[in-house]
Amino acid sequence: MNSVQKRRQRQRGLTLVELLVVIVIIGVLSTIVAVNVLPAGDTARVQAARTQIDIFSTALQQYKLEVGQYPSEEQGLDALVQAPNGIRAERYRPGGYLDKPTLPVDPWDNPYIYEYPGEFGQFDIISLGRDGKPGGEGPDADIGSWQ
Repeated sequence: MNSVQKRRQRQRGLTLVELLVVIVIIGVLSTIVAVNVLPAGDTARVQAARTQIDIFSTALQQYKLEVGQYPSEEQGLDALVQAPNGIRAERYRPGGYLDKPTLPVDPWDNPYIYEYPGEFGQFDIISLGRDGKPGGEGPDADIGSWQ
């Protein structure tokens, strides 16, 4: 056997132990990334919901200035994207009060809740958080316009 053939025999592939070590290293790195990155996603969703609630609040203030009153609870936040029945066209802003022609949902794909009159202010806008249920803690906690 010449030296080239010997070298090829030694370089045939990874041993089972080497392969297992690589798999364990990938698993450890995946765990570290998951532990550090996944909570950041929840934090970003909570902040996105707070920002959207602020946008709704500003739009509702503009609606009241132009129409003369806040939308009723029955009209809801939909009044920000489409003129409710009974509102004179010249008082309602063309195109509505939000940038998009449809009402956005919260970051967990649940509708925002609009209460008028509100318990904590003139109106309340609420996202029920990740779990979609009243109450909760952390990312499951409710997010409201009064917070």
